[in-house]
Amino acid sequence: MDNTLDKCKEIRIPGPDHPIMISPAEGKVRVTVAGKIVAESTQALRLEEKGYPPVYYLPRDDADMSLLVRTTQSTYCPYKGDCSYYSIPIGGPKSENAVWTYEMPHEAVADIKEHLAFYPMRVDAIEVIT
Repeated sequence: MDNTLDKCKEIRIPGPDHPIMISPAEGKVRVTVAGKIVAESTQALRLEEKGYPPVYYLPRDDADMSLLVRTTQSTYCPYKGDCSYYSIPIGGPKSENAVWTYEMPHEAVADIKEHLAFYPMRVDAIEVIT
């Protein structure tokens, strides 16, 4: 296996200049698209990263994976790692690449492994029910 590409990827550790905090979300987090619950969890995580709005990461086990289709889109974050994407076909074009996940996140954010996050503008709602 050629790891040349991996050696080019910078890895950064969250710290005072770029804090990332992960905590349990309070209550239940529900994501809906086209009238269907795509994911709902009382085990969601809230990730707060400097310069970005908070993001809820829901366990894959609490998502209806039959509603998601993996795409070829991928990105890289030096703080979190390689990122893969899913679309939600029932949401139409607005829900393309609506979901992202870090399948092998860097150690500093290992808690988000096996979790999914959703772009608020690409789903109908992300609700926090307390």
